[in-house]
Amino acid sequence: MREKFKYAGKTTKTKQGVGRGMQVDDMSGRDFIVEDWCENVLGCSWMDANGNPAALEYAIRHSAYGDNNNVPLFSDDVVYGKIDGLGHLFHENELEVPA
Repeated sequence: MREKFKYAGKTTKTKQGVGRGMQVDDMSGRDFIVEDWCENVLGCSWMDANGNPAALEYAIRHSAYGDNNNVPLFSDDVVYGKIDGLGHLFHENELEVPA
C-alpha cells in the first residue's frame, strides 16, 4: 500500500481533454471526489485490475486520448474516485489540484 493520496476525501475537477467515459459523456471539468490511489482502493495496480470497469475505462480512454495532459502510458500515479456516484480512474496529471 502507498501512503494516502494527499487529496483523498477532497473534491477536485478533471482537466479539459480527459475524454469520454463509458457511463459519463465528456468528463472534462467535472467534479471528481477523490478516494485514494487506485492501488490502495482496488488492492492492485490499475494494470492488474482485470475485469474492473473503472480500470477498463481508464485503459480505453488512455489509448483513445493518448497525449492527454502528459499522462505516461504505464504509470501507477492513478487515483480512484467518483463522478456522479460512479467510480472512475484518473492519472494525477488529469486533475486540477492546488499547486
